[in-house]
Amino acid sequence: MGQVVVITGVADGMGKEAAKLLAAGGDSIAGFDMNPEGIAVLQKELDALSANNGAKHFLTTMNIMDRAGVQAFRDEVLARYTQVDTVLSNVGVGFFGPFEETDLEAARRCLEINVIGAASIFQAFLPSMRKRGCGKLIAMSSLVGQVPFPFESIYSASKFAIEGMVMSLRYEVAPFGIHVALIEPAQVSTSFASKIHQLPPDGSPYRERARRFIARDDELIKTAPTPQQAGRRIAEVVRQAKPPFHNQIDFMSTVFLFLNRFLPRWMRDAILLNHMDIK
Repeated sequence: MGQVVVITGVADGMGKEAAKLLAAGGDSIAGFDMNPEGIAVLQKELDALSANNGAKHFLTTMNIMDRAGVQAFRDEVLARYTQVDTVLSNVGVGFFGPFEETDLEAARRCLEINVIGAASIFQAFLPSMRKRGCGKLIAMSSLVGQVPFPFESIYSASKFAIEGMVMSLRYEVAPFGIHVALIEPAQVSTSFASKIHQLPPDGSPYRERARRFIARDDELIKTAPTPQQAGRRIAEVVRQAKPPFHNQIDFMSTVFLFLNRFLPRWMRDAILLNHMDIK
């Protein structure tokens, strides 16, 4: 019998690909996204993939910041399936720009979506998992949740917060048989970065270095894992009964995290600045 897996941000990218692989393997997917067209397309795809394996899927359109909506979604999912085995928090928005020039209201929105959004979906399903004595809570973090990149101070802050929250949560829920894990990709070849990469205005003291950073990032994305490759890795983590706490998608993440743990700060900084062409 397959799992019941809740996935937020499921309509495109890594979340969508992971959902399709899990559905094809017999898992039932309950999820939401703000993209109604994407949700409608994915519902048909999942139903077709599960035509012969008995899995049932429930997708809806919703904003992760709709607290009442998240609670209603939780109630509907538990009414349909009676239990949830895994929650994958995959909702997230990017943020790029020099800290000095950051719009703090926009920064707050990023932090609310990335951090409080993950907290809200975990908090919604945690009581039912605790009562059953089992379950998995998996958060989509990032390489920059441990290795902060320049011009990504707000996004890095949101992912550092995710890592800290989940590390703390792990201690709280372990006695109830609930396993917690992080997935920490570096880059995936989607439009995620291009949507946020905007040069600082003319006259900005940061413009030239930001331009070089964007150009280098655009080059790296060309050889980054595809959403399909990332989806396979995510599905592997979801399928494990006791997934490792830290999970990377690509080799570059593994290398950077290894270096971050063992090299002195000055050397790590030199490698990062050289890697992103902003010395």
